[in-house]
Amino acid sequence: MSLLWLLLMICAFSGDSGGGGGGGGGGPGRPADGWFGMVVSRALAYLPRFPAVAFGEHVRELEVSEGVPVGHHIGFIGEFLGSDDVMVADSGPPYLIVPVPGSAVDTDLAIDHTTGEIRTKVALDRENRSSYSLVAIPLSGENVRVVVRVLDENDNAPTFPTPLMNIEFPENTPRDVKRTLHPARDADLGRYNTQRYSIVSGNVNNAFRLSSHRERDGVLYLDLQINGFLDRETTPAYSLLVEALDGGSPPLRGLMTVNITIQDVNDNQPIFNQSRYFATVPENATLGTTVLQVYATDQDAGENGLVEYAINRRQSDKEQMFRIDPATGLISVNKPLDFETRELHELVVVAKDRGMQPLETTAFVSIRVTDVNDNQPIINVIFLSDDATPKISESAQPGEFVARISVNDPDSRTEYSNVNVTLSGGEGHFGLTTRDNIIYLVIVSLPLDREIKPNYTLSVIATDTGNPPLHAAKDIFLTVTDINDNAPEFERDEYQANVMEVADPGTSVVQVMAIDRDEGNNSAILYSLLDTPDTHSHWFQIDSHSGLITTRAHIDCETDPVPRLIVLAQDNGRPPLSSTGTVLVTIHDVNDNEPIFDQSFYNVSVAENESKGRCILKVSPSRAAVTISGVRGHPRIPGLDPGNGQRSIDGDRRFSDAPRQTEQRHTLPPG
Repeated sequence: MSLLWLLLMICAFSGDSGGGGGGGGGGPGRPADGWFGMVVSRALAYLPRFPAVAFGEHVRELEVSEGVPVGHHIGFIGEFLGSDDVMVADSGPPYLIVPVPGSAVDTDLAIDHTTGEIRTKVALDRENRSSYSLVAIPLSGENVRVVVRVLDENDNAPTFPTPLMNIEFPENTPRDVKRTLHPARDADLGRYNTQRYSIVSGNVNNAFRLSSHRERDGVLYLDLQINGFLDRETTPAYSLLVEALDGGSPPLRGLMTVNITIQDVNDNQPIFNQSRYFATVPENATLGTTVLQVYATDQDAGENGLVEYAINRRQSDKEQMFRIDPATGLISVNKPLDFETRELHELVVVAKDRGMQPLETTAFVSIRVTDVNDNQPIINVIFLSDDATPKISESAQPGEFVARISVNDPDSRTEYSNVNVTLSGGEGHFGLTTRDNIIYLVIVSLPLDREIKPNYTLSVIATDTGNPPLHAAKDIFLTVTDINDNAPEFERDEYQANVMEVADPGTSVVQVMAIDRDEGNNSAILYSLLDTPDTHSHWFQIDSHSGLITTRAHIDCETDPVPRLIVLAQDNGRPPLSSTGTVLVTIHDVNDNEPIFDQSFYNVSVAENESKGRCILKVSPSRAAVTISGVRGHPRIPGLDPGNGQRSIDGDRRFSDAPRQTEQRHTLPPG
């Protein structure tokens, strides 16, 4: 409340008091004069140093719950101020209201100074303001200090600082290990503050529990504890919905999701899909023939779950007749087998993970070597190339034979037709055909191109119909041989070069280059210059291997300023293929030719009276563009035509009397 407002109120009270007092105008003896002075003195006593008390006063404490509607009655200022709950008569209304500075009495409370009733002007919020203070100055009696306390209501729910929290636990974490979680905070007081936490959902098998404790700051702190044993292989992750409740009725709550990742430890050993494996292999199986594949899995993750295989050589296969692929578990023949020497091989196979402290398990493998007279199909491949090697020319047409495959089963002749032979690989460029199910032919199915794919891997698999069926497999690594089907190609369609007219023989002009996609001799390139009448190729020469063009002789710009060379690039195939490229050589001119007369001295006789204009002499210098002028010492020969070199009679005068004239220059057109 400003000082101006206070003085206005004082004046208002003064006027009201004076209105009932008779005579006029503020003369001495008016009843209001004493009251006015008293109020002013009391107000001034509060203004500069409030809430210090300058006079005796009563204290009136009122309470109101936050959130009550606007206009709610809080109480009266002068109600029950005595020690026996009897209102002090001389402290009654009307009042001059003096709020404590900064207490927001004016904005939040409505006070009737004539009755002393206090009501709410706005909805009160204890979390923003917990109390209001003011001083009520009555017309008479002691001042009343009024304190309105705002009572807390449960209008704030517990709130977590973040709705999501991510934590990790190794799966071998002991029971009761704690991890601190973000606590919920509640702006309310006392029992309306956060009172407890609970896990609403996601706690599979009650793997976790919550514990809490309250610190001096009033916050109920939260911990997550291991309640049992964790197993990543059973439950790799949890998503707990944690609830915070206050003490209201009904309680308000806040929620937070806690995502828990269980970290793997190497606590599971590999497990084979079979405890014992059985396989058969013919005694004539070639080295590297696959016998069978063992397979083990490890439920752990990462390196702990990667399995490597090995044969325990101390307990089995000391002769190393077999080997195993550490990554795939494929067991194959490592040394030649002999049915008569040993029919049964017992292997102890170890599967070990790659953990820091690896775990392992074993399985037994029984491999029975069968005699060649059993039902194992036998595959023989004969290649139909000239040297019987696995190759085929890229010029081979569809239907052309690549290899001859014979399949036989020594068990029974009647079973020949029951052997199923298949061909895989080759990307559709090769196929398999047969007439009697005994002899098979590998044929070309699609055109070949060595420049696109030079090698193919074909697999021939023969399977009989026995029980269990036996099969044999053979890989064919086929090479596509080259033919001369690609001509050399120049890097550019046309080469540009420059050379001076005075260049010496052997001067470099330009280097051309061509490439040939074939291989060997088919891609070896030789260069040459085509000799045509209009190319002046005799001026130049080319290195047949490097393609470097140089001058062979002196060149002449006047003869041909831009000779056009045709370069031939030819490979060494049979028959050879070739292509041509063009080289444009620009010869830069130099002034290297002086005019030459066809004779050094001319002698002519002419009659003295010869008529004007008659030609008496013609000279012809041997250069395309020359200037005819007078002979040294004779600036102007009378009648000399500088354009064509003709001498004629100049006028009707005698030759000896011809006047000297100024020398003139004329240029003859070429030719």
